[in-house]
Amino acid sequence: MEISGIISAIVIGIIIGVLGRLVVPGRQRIGILWTIAVGIVAALIGSALANAFDVSDTNGVDWIEWLIQIGLAALGVTALDRSKAGRR
Repeated sequence: MEISGIISAIVIGIIIGVLGRLVVPGRQRIGILWTIAVGIVAALIGSALANAFDVSDTNGVDWIEWLIQIGLAALGVTALDRSKAGRR
């Protein structure tokens, strides 16, 4: 993977993480770095799932892939928030 691919993965991860956090209602007790980390992981897993379901390469914007990634980010933010809430 080239440096431009790594940088684009981080930028897309940030966007996916923030969108995933916006989808989850209420206040989340996780920091921005956790949101970015969840977004990057969700973007990578979402891309793999989109490839597995053969919906990753469509004409125009890959809306289905984005929805998968955002949904995974929302699940990740919720899971991380609940795990941190249990520790308090």
